[in-house]
Amino acid sequence: MAVQEILAGMPWWVKWVAIPALALIVFGGLITSVLAFVVGLLFKVLLFAALVAGLIYVVRKFSSSGKSREDW
Repeated sequence: MAVQEILAGMPWWVKWVAIPALALIVFGGLITSVLAFVVGLLFKVLLFAALVAGLIYVVRKFSSSGKSREDW
């Protein structure tokens, strides 16, 4: 017996409200932790990119000013 056959006799609210609600209750913690990990990783990647860009900007600004290394 396939899942489609089982769900065929159920009311619409069971398919579209009750089953997704149960899935959120059961897997809610897992979904939340995965989303938190992805958002945290994205934040760290963006922070890393911003820091590298800032470092490149500072190095280019000081190296293109025509001053020698002794001025540091």
